Amino acid sequence: MKTFKALSLLLCYPSEDLAEAMPAIAEVLREEGLLTGAALDELSPLLADLATGDLYDLQERYVFLFDRSRTLSLNLFEHIHGESRDRGGAMVDLLETYRAGGYDLVGPELPDHLPVLLEYLSTRPLDEARALLADAGPILAALADRLDKRGAAYAPVLAALVALGGAGLASPAGVSEIELDDPEDLAALDAVWAEAQVTFGPDPNAGCPASRDVLARMDPKSALHTAGHRSQR
Repeated sequence: MKTFKALSLLLCYPSEDLAEAMPAIAEVLREEGLLTGAALDELSPLLADLATGDLYDLQERYVFLFDRSRTLSLNLFEHIHGESRDRGGAMVDLLETYRAGGYDLVGPELPDHLPVLLEYLSTRPLDEARALLADAGPILAALADRLDKRGAAYAPVLAALVALGGAGLASPAGVSEIELDDPEDLAALDAVWAEAQVTFGPDPNAGCPASRDVLARMDPKSALHTAGHRSQR
């Protein structure tokens, strides 16, 4: 389903190619009809930002939200297992699920990275994709809640995913008690990320796999097919 690919792109690191592709992404979201009119309206500010905003500001905002705030990490197992050994086993299981579905993970991102999961879901039947989103529903709802509390333009993307999975937006038990980390507290940040993450992707230079030639597969003739290639940070 192209909608999952489009939402995957919206959650990737902003780039010039992505900005140029925003009209095509917006068209996919409208035409496929998986999202409600209200959800599309909620996404409009982010679509406009990514299309016309200052690229440096967009990239800085992205890093501030998703890379420097562990409670907003797009690596889903981070919110379940942290850095425990259980996370490694869950990662291997997820990789096997991808391979069984004929999806090859290429790039530096971990298998549980949300844009990667969304690209995989775009290759699956809609009922199966919805069921997998429902399984991740509590995490997605928590992320939507936390992004909304920060007034982040990305919050409607997570809200849309929660709705696609058939779950409500009620905050999961305990979310309100979780204190959001401060991305400006560099000492705390260093302590949190002192242990380096394991890289499962085979090619560290391949860019964001969730957006790898996504638009080319949406429309092979589109000049916007390079939108997914992630800029080096």
